[in-house]
Amino acid sequence: MPPLVFRKGLDLKHAVADMLADNYHSDIVEQIKADDFTYRSGRLTVRLAHEFGFCYGVDRAVDYAYQTRERFPDRHVFLTGEIIHNPHVNEKLRGMGIRFLSDPHESVERVGTSDVVILPAFGVTMAMLQQLEARACTLVDTTCGSVLNVWKNVRRYAEGGYTSVIHGKVWHEETQATASQAVQYGGAYVVVFDREETEVVCDYIRRGGGRDGFLQRFGKAASPGFDPERDLQRIGLANQTTMLMTESLEVGELIRRAMEERYGADGLGERYQAFDTICSATQDRQDAVVALLRDQPVDLMIVIGGYNSSNTANLARICAETRPTFHISEPDCLISADEIRHRRVGSKHETTSTGWLPNTPAVQVGLTSGASTPDNLVGAAIERLASFCQ
Repeated sequence: MPPLVFRKGLDLKHAVADMLADNYHSDIVEQIKADDFTYRSGRLTVRLAHEFGFCYGVDRAVDYAYQTRERFPDRHVFLTGEIIHNPHVNEKLRGMGIRFLSDPHESVERVGTSDVVILPAFGVTMAMLQQLEARACTLVDTTCGSVLNVWKNVRRYAEGGYTSVIHGKVWHEETQATASQAVQYGGAYVVVFDREETEVVCDYIRRGGGRDGFLQRFGKAASPGFDPERDLQRIGLANQTTMLMTESLEVGELIRRAMEERYGADGLGERYQAFDTICSATQDRQDAVVALLRDQPVDLMIVIGGYNSSNTANLARICAETRPTFHISEPDCLISADEIRHRRVGSKHETTSTGWLPNTPAVQVGLTSGASTPDNLVGAAIERLASFCQ
């Protein structure tokens, strides 16, 4: 029997609405929005980006997880891994008795036919999906619509004989899931992280040669049996939805130019395809923080979100170009007016800094949060900031 799959909720939205509000709503954030996204207390002024926090896809995924627990109170409920990249939200789900297959001592082999498994917002690989389907368990699919749009185009590339060049992080769950779609439909893929890696691909497109060196560099970021001489002749561009739009556009333009130089403008239509797969919510948050930095005289920026959240890290990168920037995972990282725990842009480790908050008669702090950060964390961070500035 094929598994039962819920893709449009479980008809319990109203039943879990109060619980979601209790866990993630913030009165202070709502008040700040009503006051032109500005908060003042003592010597402190906080300027909040006009787009921040939970996006539609994240809100929907968390909502479905709560509905699942409500619908199946007596069954084992699993998540394949983190539902979103926010430790606060994931711990809430663990507290509700939802088990994570990615945790130690958990595995797909523990899932039985009477169990329920939630698929996260960034999707799962085809291999994981097939394992779950073989176990005939009930599935609740929260995969974001923006991710599904990328998959649709990757499948289109594969079926048309195009290799997918995916701008993303090869270790990220979403990129792994997207790459598996290409393989499932008989296509090839290679993942590029940045301009440097893209230039390596472009050089091969233009001149060929150095096959072994190419495979040594991209062996873990390319489909099984990848042959650059064969598989870079026709290319379709895709991206991890949470990457910087400007960088995804640059990757596409570099590859387009390389294909044109190799095959000529007349042959480009047969050789290169690209569709808009940039997540609008990700872009809205990036645009909003750019506008804040342009229009408001903030002394520093605080960016709140999980350290493994790609879209949050990219917001921090944008801010760090023009302001001292502190990417924090939770309000408790704001230790005191002198001390802060944070992750520097480009680093993989949390550090502690001192002297971070200016001791001036007036201080203006810009604040934004990633698409997986709930409002209650934003509100709590603002309240801690206010306590430092009385």
